Amino acid sequence: MSFFDQGALIGVMTTQPLDRLLDYKAPPGGCQTGDFVEVPLGPRKVLGVVWGKGQGGYDPAKLRSVIRVLDAAPMREEMQAFLTRAAEYTLTPMPAMLRLATRSPGLGDPPSMRRVYRLGRGAPDRQTDARRRVVETLKDYGGLAFTLGELAEAAGVSTSVIKGLVKQGVVSEEDSPRDLPYPALDPGYGGAVLTPDQAAVAEPLIAAVRAGDYGTTLLKGVTGSGKTEVYLEAVAECLTRGRQALVLLPEIALTAEFLTRVEKRFGARPAEWHSGVTMTERRRAWRMVSEGGASLVVGARSALFLPFRDLGLIVVDEEHDTSYKQEDGVFYNARDMAVLRASICSAHVILASATPSLESWANAEAGKYSRLTLDARFGAAQMPDMRAIDMRGETLPSSRWISPRLQREVEARLERGEQALLFINRRGYAPITLCRACGHQIGCDHCDARMVEHRFLKRLVCHQCGETKPMPSQCPSCEAEDRLAPVGPGVERLAEETAGLFPDARIAVLSSDLYGSARALKKHIVRIAEGQADIIIGTQLVAKGHNFPLLTLVGVIDADLGLQGSDLRAAERTFQLMRQVAGRAGRSDRPGTALMQTYQPDHPVIRAILSGDEEGFWRAEAAERQAAGVPPFGRMAGIVLSSPNVQEVFDLGAEMARNDGPLRQIGAQVFGPAPAPIARIRGRHRVRLLVKADKGAPVQAAVARWVAQFKWPASLRLSIDIDPQSFY
Repeated sequence: MSFFDQGALIGVMTTQPLDRLLDYKAPPGGCQTGDFVEVPLGPRKVLGVVWGKGQGGYDPAKLRSVIRVLDAAPMREEMQAFLTRAAEYTLTPMPAMLRLATRSPGLGDPPSMRRVYRLGRGAPDRQTDARRRVVETLKDYGGLAFTLGELAEAAGVSTSVIKGLVKQGVVSEEDSPRDLPYPALDPGYGGAVLTPDQAAVAEPLIAAVRAGDYGTTLLKGVTGSGKTEVYLEAVAECLTRGRQALVLLPEIALTAEFLTRVEKRFGARPAEWHSGVTMTERRRAWRMVSEGGASLVVGARSALFLPFRDLGLIVVDEEHDTSYKQEDGVFYNARDMAVLRASICSAHVILASATPSLESWANAEAGKYSRLTLDARFGAAQMPDMRAIDMRGETLPSSRWISPRLQREVEARLERGEQALLFINRRGYAPITLCRACGHQIGCDHCDARMVEHRFLKRLVCHQCGETKPMPSQCPSCEAEDRLAPVGPGVERLAEETAGLFPDARIAVLSSDLYGSARALKKHIVRIAEGQADIIIGTQLVAKGHNFPLLTLVGVIDADLGLQGSDLRAAERTFQLMRQVAGRAGRSDRPGTALMQTYQPDHPVIRAILSGDEEGFWRAEAAERQAAGVPPFGRMAGIVLSSPNVQEVFDLGAEMARNDGPLRQIGAQVFGPAPAPIARIRGRHRVRLLVKADKGAPVQAAVARWVAQFKWPASLRLSIDIDPQSFY
């Protein structure tokens, strides 16, 4: 790192939307490369990082000085390199990348004491609903500290309720230093006894971490094979060597069970980083990661941008999951960025999945990644028996979706005291609300999308922009009374049908939009795992790593749903989702069965799912993609133009398609402009162009030169998605 004396010319990268470094004078006492600083920008004070020497070319007398150097560990050179290369790959402005790396509340605040609140040992003199919510909130967060305001907000109570509980000893109030280090994790504390298969896979992972060099391993293991225990052994080796580890999970709802497993393995809880933790804990995690006071972080995709001091291992669990791709603001895939970050800081990457992404599978086939496989479930558990229910031969009323055969199978499980899961990948009650008088479908006022009825909420919801409105009693088009009808099933409608067919069963609905917080969802999942439900109705949320010991039957209501449309990944995603959902059955000592209701039992994807020939599926899918020259055997970039003026976006889109010289120079093709599949969101009209190029083509540089040719009206927004995962 370079040191700059007072008054020296320095270049500062700010978090403001500017396209360049800004020159400032070093403050009294000087500063060094990587220092977090507060600088004047116009009348404001903004956050920045000393990036290096200033550019010059300005009147030195007019240069302003850095206001202060913040009390935070300087950004390491490898972090600067990661942000720079990530920005170049994703074509993201550097200030936007820097914002991802500075998401710490109170970053510039000095160390100090703070008053925190935890669960005490007393009992309230009388119980009220507000008091109960405070106690439950403290229990839900596993002993984490709250400030008064955070606890009041999380519990939905006034601060006076909390202060009353403090007086009675129910809640403890104490002064605590800010940002304490996390408890030390003991690599030798609770190591599991691995099976011979698990030990054979763990050994090369441990060796790779011990080597201290960059490498990526695809850890493919059938659901229930114990992949987690295997990669925790690699985490243990990383901690033994004094380096830090990061485990990425695709869903916040998975963290509760996983954190319990980590605590059992290492004797203490790790740092958490996701939207479900308090701002106080986010600040603590950010600072302790940078100072070495946190050896293991469990987090969502944004944890990749934490300021690790010595990162030695990154685990991407369920690496195929689409939630690792961020598709607003900065477009990036956390799986790919994990590999990039590890290559810069000499860390090892473990990509774990039962159903890998085709990209990872192809990289392993090509020898870019190592590959390790677990083919058998842990202990007495066996893979479920998978069969199709041919719906063409089932007699079913038009308003019903559970076939007679599936109904009989569920009844058999209920008689034996086992659990059944009915899966449909649609939130809400019904995807379409139709007027039987005029045929009008109720749409969003701000988007070209149908509104989804959510009967539990008694509202219509747009799943694109979040707009809601009460369920009308008359048609908004023809004003006919009581002629609106739901069309198609959603998870809520399936729950209603299930309650009618199995009136004595305890039914639990697992859908992300039915819970006010991630903590509430986690509690519900724990209750289901403890056997407090007979039938689980779920969306794709249930496919992600949950372990329900009593679950022996999975029924997929509409296995054909994901096969519709033109998405190049439709077959892959359907295959992954069906295999993952089926894998929830029979995870303990009771055998499991997975039944898929389908009108296309001979479809190649359905046949591959039923046969279990995963390698055959990947080879066939890879051959099709390679023949078409599409990812992972070709390059793509998605361009979306949006504006309140529909003519403006089409005119500029057409101009871009005509002036595609920089793309033709690398042999790339431009498709479009065309209305995006959802052509209007939040009142903005959307036009899409798609760039397709050969695998080795320098797509980013060509796209950057291409878009630089055009002048953008103030009302128009441009988004560039390198390696798009969806085409909405």
